[in-house]
Amino acid sequence: MQNQTRIIIENVTPQLDGGAFYIKRIVGQTVVVKANVFADGHDVIACCVKFKHEKDKKWQEVRLSALGNDEWTAQFKVEKQGHYTYFIEGWVDYTLNWQHGTERKIQDNQHVKSELLEGAEYCQAILKEVEKDEKAYLTSAIKAFQDEKQYDKATVIALSKELHHIFEKYPTRTLANTSAELKIYVDRKKALFSTWYEFFPRSASQEKGKHGTFKDCEKLLPRVAAMGFDTLYFPPIHPIGEVNRKGKNNATNAQPGDVGSPWGIGSKHGGHKSTHPDLGTIEEFKSLVKAAKSLGIEVAMDYALQAAPDHPYVKDFPQWFKWRPDGTVQYAENPPKKYQDIQPIYFESSDWKNLWKELLDVALFWIEECDIKVFRVDNPHTKPFYFWGWLIAEIKKKHPDVLFLAEAFTAPKVMHELAKQGFSQSYTYFTWRNTKAELIEYVEELTKTNQADFYRPNFWPNTPDILPYALQSGNESVYLHKYFLAATLSSSVGIYGPAYEYMVSEAMPGKEEYFNSEKYEVYHWDWTVQNKLITLITRLNRIRHEQPSLQQTNNIQFCNTDNDQVLAYYKYDDLRLDETLMICSLDPYYAKQTWVQLPLQALGVQPGQTIKVVDLITGNSYFWDKEWNFVELHPALPFHLFKILK
Repeated sequence: MQNQTRIIIENVTPQLDGGAFYIKRIVGQTVVVKANVFADGHDVIACCVKFKHEKDKKWQEVRLSALGNDEWTAQFKVEKQGHYTYFIEGWVDYTLNWQHGTERKIQDNQHVKSELLEGAEYCQAILKEVEKDEKAYLTSAIKAFQDEKQYDKATVIALSKELHHIFEKYPTRTLANTSAELKIYVDRKKALFSTWYEFFPRSASQEKGKHGTFKDCEKLLPRVAAMGFDTLYFPPIHPIGEVNRKGKNNATNAQPGDVGSPWGIGSKHGGHKSTHPDLGTIEEFKSLVKAAKSLGIEVAMDYALQAAPDHPYVKDFPQWFKWRPDGTVQYAENPPKKYQDIQPIYFESSDWKNLWKELLDVALFWIEECDIKVFRVDNPHTKPFYFWGWLIAEIKKKHPDVLFLAEAFTAPKVMHELAKQGFSQSYTYFTWRNTKAELIEYVEELTKTNQADFYRPNFWPNTPDILPYALQSGNESVYLHKYFLAATLSSSVGIYGPAYEYMVSEAMPGKEEYFNSEKYEVYHWDWTVQNKLITLITRLNRIRHEQPSLQQTNNIQFCNTDNDQVLAYYKYDDLRLDETLMICSLDPYYAKQTWVQLPLQALGVQPGQTIKVVDLITGNSYFWDKEWNFVELHPALPFHLFKILK
């Protein structure tokens, strides 16, 4: 039988798929809750949001405020990592209903003796709950309500703000109704704000013709730290398969001396719990991780669930791979691409429970043995969604600081599902968004739809797999504005270097792939190079760490300009204590002039009021007292990053 309640609670937000998945926040963020709450008739209703951390015993609550049209809202702050639960509770507030009705009758000059006696009963019902001074006030009210000689005093008390406050503080929740319980997962700050740098460890040697080592990587840590990166991501550091090894430029047949792709994992030297012998030992890797940490850098490992044909798994656990009728194994394909050096793991194996356990053990090995807290996950969209939901949840139980970046450039709904299953961050389509209209549309989608509650974007202008056509020009201005946009539109950004800052732009003909790709050979880089792009990347990264408005993604408002090749946007932190205005030219060849409209309402500025803007790139400052302001940008420095001072 239906519960006896009069309250309807609908359209509770935020929530994902009816509560099937949790929304995401970081420690210290607020959750703004909205719901439609109403009842039959005209009685006064009230509602609150109740919430608690998974380790708390008691619920906390915040009353919702009416927005009109039966819509209510409230917000609360999440203070600890882990899971929170929240739900809406609503009730007919008979005490406030009594006070409201009594007020209307008194205003109509009606005698309210009977109503005052009802009020005495309402006061009596909460006497045991209230504090000492409140109890004294209620006792006085009861006496006045029951004494006809104190009628005038009683009516004043009945309508008083003091009584209203007490009734609101101690509601009688008769026939209350509740919504379904919903979940939040709260991560550490790095889940939202991170600055990634990727390079191949085997190319770290400063001696030409020599394979890089972990020790060589340690020598490069000061360079990475000086450029302002806080996350150093390495492609797989495991032994590389020798069977079907790929040659340069993905050649099917390797030549003597070819080192192969790091993603072809496993050989006679070991598998996913081993390091490549030419890179060094696990102890040397641990030393690298520790040295990076001392400089404020976390090392992110590649978690790539696939195997080379000579991976120990193939011999020891053949049931974890798919075999063809002729006895050969099914290698990886993404038509027309073929990956003969990689055997995909067969997740439909009848031995899937042992398979899942082993793959969990791989991640736990690096977490617990080497203090790894960040994983970049290779091609997660080619493995079952529910596997990821299980694996991430299992790891978070023991190691809540661990974060996962989903490397999936695929269909939107697939990318969204991975984020819902628990991935902390996700690669995006930013790599291919170049025009003003494309950028605005995409960022609005990420920040103004429900994606803002679960999909944390990480903007990468390039990767070892992707040299987009825009960067193949080798034009310095393009590299400048692409990094500027990535670093200021999203709170997480990454580049594959030093290819990016050295503006390596030679591509395979007709493809978005690097020619002579580092994926298949050892490079020798001159790590001492300094150039303008490095200088500006360094400055932008420093500014990102200094300005809270740039350490989040969702608080963004695009501003009008009268030039289709100039993009302007305003960002602010949750408390609006830090506000920035970014203006960027998308034309790498010609100077652009434009008028930019300030978001006066969002800034809380009246027309004609003067504000000061300081360009954090150049140090120049300006005073603006108009809604529309003139800006000129040149390809040599195609952007402004203004801090707004009022």
